[in-house]
Amino acid sequence: MKKALYTLFVFFLVPNIAHANCSDENYQAFDFWLGKWHVTSSADNITRFNTINKVNNGCTIIEEYSSPSGYVGKSLNIYDKQTKQWHQTWTDSSGLLLQLQGGIEKGSMVMTGETIGQNQEVVINKISWTPHKDGTVQQHWQFSQDNGKTWQTAFDGLYTKNIEK
Repeated sequence: MKKALYTLFVFFLVPNIAHANCSDENYQAFDFWLGKWHVTSSADNITRFNTINKVNNGCTIIEEYSSPSGYVGKSLNIYDKQTKQWHQTWTDSSGLLLQLQGGIEKGSMVMTGETIGQNQEVVINKISWTPHKDGTVQQHWQFSQDNGKTWQTAFDGLYTKNIEK
């Protein structure tokens, strides 16, 4: 019986999922972030690298981030048509798991999510990506340890397209 149900699932349900239509404009809302980037921060003189591409028939955005120190991270991003929100799952070489959700607010992609701090307190993380007219993208990661009363900056980076000749 289990094998028959599995066979039905594979042959009848999976093909419908495999051909999902992700051309809706909501799936394009984060396309300004696609590309190969140099990422700099006014806090230091380090140039980081980030490659952001669409995968899964254009339904998912994958980010691959690296820095000269050897720190690396990846994220998967997708628009959920049921909740009408964007989701990001970030993992990195420090063992961090960050799960965010949100959407476009005043021209920026803004996502928030909670983590647990070193003292077991809830930390709210808010990351915004703002496209600029010159083609750059500003990423501002803030966090709050007091339920959003005050915010500190974890990272403020400028994405500049990596033009390879």
